[in-house]
Amino acid sequence: MRGSKSPLRGVDDATTLGPSTVFVVDDDPAVRALVRSVATSVHLAVECYARGTDFLLAYDPARPGCLVLDVRMPVMSGLELQAALVARGIQIPIIVVTGYANVSMVVQALRAGAMDFIEKPFGGQALLERVQEAITFDRGQRRATARFADFAGRLQKLTQREREVLALIVDGCANRQIAEQLALSRKTVETHRANLMSKTGVESLAELIRFGLKLSGVPPLCR
Repeated sequence: MRGSKSPLRGVDDATTLGPSTVFVVDDDPAVRALVRSVATSVHLAVECYARGTDFLLAYDPARPGCLVLDVRMPVMSGLELQAALVARGIQIPIIVVTGYANVSMVVQALRAGAMDFIEKPFGGQALLERVQEAITFDRGQRRATARFADFAGRLQKLTQREREVLALIVDGCANRQIAEQLALSRKTVETHRANLMSKTGVESLAELIRFGLKLSGVPPLCR
């Protein structure tokens, strides 16, 4: 339809995510077998690794899913693997499992971004619930990332004046303040705002502001 707004695309439209995979890193073959059985029972793909170093070499961050990670392992502990993932900017949801939990260990894992912590032995249903929550979270995060990337790309369509209006909107300025600062009429400001919504494809002013705040280089201009 002519003149209609082209909305931002979600990940499933803009990018093919592919199926989610449950990645398992645990030196205990019995645990790997249990997680595989639980995940495949609901048709989830599973990849198992006995060592964290093997997982680091094989894992592609573009693949959606979650990581079920043991804490105590030879060569590289689960917490060391978690730290390595953080250092590489990899944000896969992690479910930490261990038979030797203590408070400091739990705090360290959660502070480093682990989504959940399960003590061994654990039941299949409890693990499945956490895995499904982690996968849902991961796919939501990937959709949000793709949506923001789409928004950032659409900013290239903005005129310099529209960029200035966007910066002032993000800074919390009302139409009157924007008009005064840029020496424009309020009607012209309203037109620029409408163009911003249309060109960026956002569905609300709140979304426009939220995305604008995430962008670097949008200075606070409202006085």
